[in-house]
Amino acid sequence: MKKKTFWETCRPYVMIGPAMIGIFLFVIYPMLYLVYLSFFKYNLLNSAMSRYVGFENYIQIFNRPDFYKSLTNTVIYTGGVVVLTMLISLFFAVWLKKQTRLNYIIQAGIFTPHIISIVSVSLVWLWLMEPNLGFLNFALEKLGLPTSQWLQSSKTALFSIIIVSVWHGIGYYVLILVAALQGISPNIYEAAELDNTSRFRVFRRITLPLISPQMFFILIIMTIGSFKVFDTVRIMTGGGPNNATNTLVYYIYGFRTTNIGYAAATGVVLMVIIGILTFIYFRLMSKKVHYQ
Repeated sequence: MKKKTFWETCRPYVMIGPAMIGIFLFVIYPMLYLVYLSFFKYNLLNSAMSRYVGFENYIQIFNRPDFYKSLTNTVIYTGGVVVLTMLISLFFAVWLKKQTRLNYIIQAGIFTPHIISIVSVSLVWLWLMEPNLGFLNFALEKLGLPTSQWLQSSKTALFSIIIVSVWHGIGYYVLILVAALQGISPNIYEAAELDNTSRFRVFRRITLPLISPQMFFILIIMTIGSFKVFDTVRIMTGGGPNNATNTLVYYIYGFRTTNIGYAAATGVVLMVIIGILTFIYFRLMSKKVHYQ
């Protein structure tokens, strides 16, 4: 057997070197520095006030009601976005799985909001949800239905943010599921048809298991993305009214200058929460995912 030269041994590491350097500089190092800062009382406006405080920031986090409020809002937002997006995406994907010209046009229309900047989307929805001059209340009024305060009421503001997020992101997930459905062999459905299997049973026993890898991917990505929501909240509500839409990342943003250490500690808590959720997902659901 021919012995490998020094270059042949090192070449794979040289090829992945730039990517690994980028990951270390922009992912690993910021995470480690975040943990480091979480043990300090650090004021960006006056660095002379900075001092080591140990776990004081973490103790303070779990003694503040506003942290629990933002955590609750984030959990509700994440649950709403994940459930609604997965159900609606699955519905549209089943509807649009046939390869026809009309379906291609509809898919393009559904996907279009995803490629639009979330800033632009938020500004448009701000106008649509304006209680006095907005199009949504105008349409509801013409239909004889009760109008809503949308973003101005603490009862509906978080749900309004969920609507915008679902509308903006749904096209991406529809295309993923459409591709997964189109990849299922027609022979499987033909065999089920010969057995006179009902459509619902076919969907539950055949379709869902065969697209479960894509569903699992969507679940993980959407959960992580929803826990990190910021732009929509920043533009549309600023965390209000009465902290009804104050999510964890926006909560962290509020301490960006006065108490960097506390903000860093909250960021570490957020990172741990996302890690635990991801671990639970893999432990509970990865064995139920059917890989062809």
